[in-house]
Amino acid sequence: MMLVSKLTTALALALCVTGEVQALKAPPNKPPPAGARIPTEWALRRQQLNEWTVGLAGGLLEGAPIRLATEISRVVNDGNDLHVLPIVTRGPTENLNDLLYLKGVDMAIISSDSLDEYKSQVPDIQNRITYILNLFPSELHVFVRPEIKSLRDLVGKKVNFNTLGTAAAYTGPLLFSRLGLDVNKTFIPHPVAMEQMKRPDSDMTAVVFITSKPIDLFLKGKWEPGFKFLPVPYDVRLEDYYLPAKIEPTDYPNLVAPDEPIDTIAALTILVAYNWEPNSDRYRRVSRFVENLFGRFEGLHAAGFDAKWKDVNLYGSVPGLARFPAAQQWLDSHAPKAGVGVRK
Repeated sequence: MMLVSKLTTALALALCVTGEVQALKAPPNKPPPAGARIPTEWALRRQQLNEWTVGLAGGLLEGAPIRLATEISRVVNDGNDLHVLPIVTRGPTENLNDLLYLKGVDMAIISSDSLDEYKSQVPDIQNRITYILNLFPSELHVFVRPEIKSLRDLVGKKVNFNTLGTAAAYTGPLLFSRLGLDVNKTFIPHPVAMEQMKRPDSDMTAVVFITSKPIDLFLKGKWEPGFKFLPVPYDVRLEDYYLPAKIEPTDYPNLVAPDEPIDTIAALTILVAYNWEPNSDRYRRVSRFVENLFGRFEGLHAAGFDAKWKDVNLYGSVPGLARFPAAQQWLDSHAPKAGVGVRK
């Protein structure tokens, strides 16, 4: 009898929800179909909450991308009219996979060179993905012990690329391979590796970071004379996904000598969306997200947000990718204005 009672209750609830859904789908200013129940408060709230919710894949809790995703949501969220969910993921290098295949992910923050991995798996990847915004460059930091004088000295030595899933763990080995540097790669937390580097008898010779500078571990850490960043020259082997960059004395006053900036390279960190069909519900949601993000971009310049938002150019392009159509339409209809995310 108890089983019958539960089944009866479940059937009644299902019929109730069905009636409420029919009522929700009734044309505006027209009464709901005969027999349909007037939507309950929870049904209305559920519809409103899901109507304008978008998922934004960020990254690991300790990484910069999830912080960026959270700051974006703070500015873009608009009550029931837009709800951005920053999603903690296995890392920015996995975010492209999440965008392609994981339910509920509309957008993602990725490194531009992660597209290279998918060219063989998804030959039309550049048609499946569009970009919304070119965010910050993520600079390569190769930090070494005193006895290491050049990149070639690292060949055969132990070099740490942070934990798997981080930008360093993906882009670092890729860059070293392109530069012809065959090293003994390790993937342990950088703070652990950096403590090992300080020991005279340690065989840990270097750590490789790929993130937006400055990095707190270098600002707050204490280092003996001789610990340093190595210069990384920019050449044609890197021009498809990377840009020339510098580590300035103002970034790390305790590690970079005045008037002696260090050449390095940077990977592009970009905000991308799936190439949704223009008449689809997902396209409509991302379009509203774009309108709020671009229209409120100055909010990201406020105190408490990452200072690098002030350097982001809304009109900056991403080589090899088309911009999300609604984003391009917004930019076309708004002439560049000083102080609104435009940096020439």
